[in-house]
Amino acid sequence: MHHPLRAATSVALNLALNLALNLALRLALTAPFPFAARAQAPVAALTGLVSSAEEAAMEGVLVSATRVGSNITVTVVTGAEGRYAFPASRLGPGQYTLAVRAVGYQLDQPRESENAIEINPIEAPDQKAATKDLRLGKSKDLAAQLSNGEWLASIPGSDRQKDQLLNCVGCHTLERIVRSKYDSEGFLTQILPRMQSYVQQSLPIHPQLRPAERLMEERGEDRIQIYRAAADYLSTINLSTTEQWKYALKTFSRPKGRATRVVYTEYDLPRAEIAPHDVIVDKNGIVWFSSFGEQNLGRLDPKTGKVTEFAYPKHRADFPTGSLGLRADAAGNLWLGNMYQATIVKFDPGSEQFQFWTLPAERNIDSAQINMVSPRSSHVDGKVWTQNNGFAGVHRLDIATGKIETWEPFKGAPKGESHNIYDVIPDSQNNAWFTDFRQGQIGRIDARTGEVSLFQTPTPRSAPRRGNMDAQDRLWFGEYRGDRIGMFDTRTKAFSEWKLDTRWSAPYDVVLDKNEDAWTGSMVTDQVTRLNTRTGETIDYLLPRSTNIRRVFVDDSTTPVSFWVGSNDGASIVKVEPLD
Repeated sequence: MHHPLRAATSVALNLALNLALNLALRLALTAPFPFAARAQAPVAALTGLVSSAEEAAMEGVLVSATRVGSNITVTVVTGAEGRYAFPASRLGPGQYTLAVRAVGYQLDQPRESENAIEINPIEAPDQKAATKDLRLGKSKDLAAQLSNGEWLASIPGSDRQKDQLLNCVGCHTLERIVRSKYDSEGFLTQILPRMQSYVQQSLPIHPQLRPAERLMEERGEDRIQIYRAAADYLSTINLSTTEQWKYALKTFSRPKGRATRVVYTEYDLPRAEIAPHDVIVDKNGIVWFSSFGEQNLGRLDPKTGKVTEFAYPKHRADFPTGSLGLRADAAGNLWLGNMYQATIVKFDPGSEQFQFWTLPAERNIDSAQINMVSPRSSHVDGKVWTQNNGFAGVHRLDIATGKIETWEPFKGAPKGESHNIYDVIPDSQNNAWFTDFRQGQIGRIDARTGEVSLFQTPTPRSAPRRGNMDAQDRLWFGEYRGDRIGMFDTRTKAFSEWKLDTRWSAPYDVVLDKNEDAWTGSMVTDQVTRLNTRTGETIDYLLPRSTNIRRVFVDDSTTPVSFWVGSNDGASIVKVEPLD
């Protein structure tokens, strides 16, 4: 797959490495810590200094190496002394290209030959690692390097005005908006109606039309006023009246300290249309992913980078394709929500066979949308929960009989009060807990009585999105519009919240690891955040490329733990391995 960002900053390296022998060079990967100073740093295969005219040693520069012909890229980060080091275990023999991420900078070598290096096979234990110093120059197009979060920090406007742009980043970047030349009337009559006509699993290269209006979104004249205000605002931040933006472009700081002690591995998928919305790892270390816009379940072997896709049929011929929530049951079966196909999907990895359940006819309306299927506690009573985004409903499937029950917790809500049941997460007794994205509530459905209870999050307009239940029946969730990680103890009925350091972090999902660290990812900032829930300390790991993060997954079987996420509009899967 062709990646412009990598191609624009690539340099050729030929690494003929004999990894069977020990290398003498041992490097510290970043600024020393008390415990790190005592430990031996890993043997390096390739190392170098990153500098620029402005900085003699540049901390926090991401350096990526991709072997020619491979879909696997390894990335490390320069430490306080400006040095990067690729562990010998991560780079095999071959020809590589290098790329960097350092906002405001780009590689300064004008000719490929100046960046080439020949590495002979290692023939003696005391032979040094390959070295390649990198010189960076100022970027010629800073705007092309900004994350969505940096655009939000740069553009003028109130928080309320900027907040509406969080609705846009699911399908495309904000750069598309600020570079456009539409005036207010153009936005009002052309762009906004067209954008609203697409389903959320659309990509610029794969748009799909919405089959019907969500029942909760019928707002009549209110929509015209909302569109007008949005159109007026958007025309003030783009290039409709000027050749250059009238505001300064602001950037976030590069990683420092512990945020540089990390190794990334990124796996490019074989087609640009693949949108790996949810990524999970099974007990055998195999990676599975849902395809947001296509009728495929994907499998990745992280050892080889091989990708296999398992296709499944449509159940509504003329409706949008693609699945969202991918979760496993206690037996290791994989379950999917087939969205506008209004179908619950089960896949047995052993037999590689699918099983399907469709909604009852009276519930299978055009706006029906099954996003999140939650089988985590189905072994308790043989039942699986899911939600319906078409009319703010919750369903429960009896696996043995195929019977589907339905709850509508907000059916009696006052006119004009909208609700969006975004995720449903069962506890250890298979009671259903759900997030109300619009009104900032956490809801509960008692599995035995069917009784519904509601609990308001402490932060107004927090927009709780996706979540996970831990072993203590505590629900961890992302507060998308509140820049917070939320936790609701389902036993004590108490909330806890942690505010993230970066404005417009917009956390989508949260999972707790074995060390009581909570992990989340941003659709906006290209950052993965690790929260120490005991101290409140956070670490923001900047990803090597622009990454639209959705579902997050932590593999507790590794030490330290490993974090996995899909780049939903970048057709890749990313593994994040902190070094401490």
